[in-house]
Amino acid sequence: MDAMKPLPFTKAEAVGNDFLVVDWKDVEALGLVEADLGPLAKQMCDRHHGPGADGVEYVFESTDADAHIRLFNSDASEAEISGNGTRCVAAWLVDRRGQCEVIKLSTAAGIKPLEVLECNPPRFVFDMGMGLPKYEESDLKRQLQLRHGDVEATVLNVGNPQCVLFSNHFGIDWRAWGSEIERLPEFPNRTNVSFVRIVDEHTIDVRFWERGAGETLSSGTGSTGAAAAAILTGRVKSPVEVQTPAGNMDLRWDDQIYLRGPARLVSRGEYLFEAL
Repeated sequence: MDAMKPLPFTKAEAVGNDFLVVDWKDVEALGLVEADLGPLAKQMCDRHHGPGADGVEYVFESTDADAHIRLFNSDASEAEISGNGTRCVAAWLVDRRGQCEVIKLSTAAGIKPLEVLECNPPRFVFDMGMGLPKYEESDLKRQLQLRHGDVEATVLNVGNPQCVLFSNHFGIDWRAWGSEIERLPEFPNRTNVSFVRIVDEHTIDVRFWERGAGETLSSGTGSTGAAAAAILTGRVKSPVEVQTPAGNMDLRWDDQIYLRGPARLVSRGEYLFEAL
């Protein structure tokens, strides 16, 4: 690979969760292969030596959707899906096409439809079908053994693994708890962790510790897991407003879970690197 060869990217954010959107064709044109996607994402996500982001969404052609996407976290690990990242890719596609229409994106968690509710480039609002959570009844009240003692959590999967803890406040050292829970032996593929404070029967306040990225300002799948866990344990009712440090998202549970939230294109540029 030639030194200092540029790789085009678009930076986008969804409720403070930021991603770099990269076309696989541009990666391939540099002579890179799919095994390079993780190390490349780690380089690009570095906030001091790269453009900086929580993750990289690589966009591939698809025969059964508008595009297929693969998400790599800032630590080079691959995740099944990001709700916020998927909306960022949808914003990128809608802006590229110049048409505000329903977008279908193929992910490792299945095909996700996104209806465009607001189309004011560079800002968009989407209603995204998140599917239905998967869980065992015994997982709604799972006991976890942490260094400081046992805690009760709700464990479920919303396309990626989620572990949800309820608390009356965020005065606990939730970042340390999140880091420990992410890597507990009962989660062999690691897990995302959300800490939830119930505001009222239709509102929750959430803090996020994401697998492979650490603390993030918000999370689409984390919000989905948190709200689903709160509904399943009888703490709230649909619809649910999810409050995060970076803004709010709205969730409703009908035939499946739908998450409404924004995505904004931030910048476009070229990443220059010498080697992986």
